[in-house]
Amino acid sequence: MFWRASVRRHPEFRDGVRASAPIAPGIAAWGLMTGVAMVNAGMSTVEAAAMTLLVYAGSSQLAAIPLLVAGAPMWVIWATGFCVNLRFVVFSLHLRDYLIHMPRWRRLVNGFLTADMSYALFTARHPLPADDAEGRVAQEAYLAGNYAITWVAWIMPSLLGVALGNLVPSQWGLGFAGVLCLLGVMCSLANTPLRILAAVVAGAAAVAAYALPFKLNVVAAIAIAVLAAFWLESRGGARTRERAA
Repeated sequence: MFWRASVRRHPEFRDGVRASAPIAPGIAAWGLMTGVAMVNAGMSTVEAAAMTLLVYAGSSQLAAIPLLVAGAPMWVIWATGFCVNLRFVVFSLHLRDYLIHMPRWRRLVNGFLTADMSYALFTARHPLPADDAEGRVAQEAYLAGNYAITWVAWIMPSLLGVALGNLVPSQWGLGFAGVLCLLGVMCSLANTPLRILAAVVAGAAAVAAYALPFKLNVVAAIAIAVLAAFWLESRGGARTRERAA
């Protein structure tokens, strides 16, 4: 494994894993959607799997897929990926002082594994670089914990999406991948009883009102779920005030 035993066993590594765990379902949803999208766009299983493992950048992958399928010149594809990922230049400049003590190959691996959320979580936890060896190990361990979760949460679902993409009927198109993504995001957000109930109410209302034209069943389901959630939340607040009184 890339990280030393002293890094993997450090308490900060576990803290990094715990900090990244709540966002893993959302990352997994995007990974699954991207895997399905690559295959549905016409890429072979080998090409899609190779892109997942070697590129490791969801936004660049989604931007490059239609260009690859259309046979665009390689320089156009490279330029598109570069523009989409320009934010990582800023991330790298900020992380330089944190990682400058490492050998070059480890800095390169850290740069490859850096993702938006791992960068955000790390800099929020460690706003300044450590000035001693123990502090550097702690910061590296926390960053490694972030990387471990985000990498697994992206790569495994993306490869699963590549496998499932061959089983999805072509007429379903990329819309099916979008549904999978939104389903994953919904599952990651449904983390309270009220939110779960709102999701159930919205789903039931959307099915019940399916006959409405222009997909108005979706609008109706959202309105019903919001009203139901507000009503239940207000009743809960009233009960809490009554107990306090």
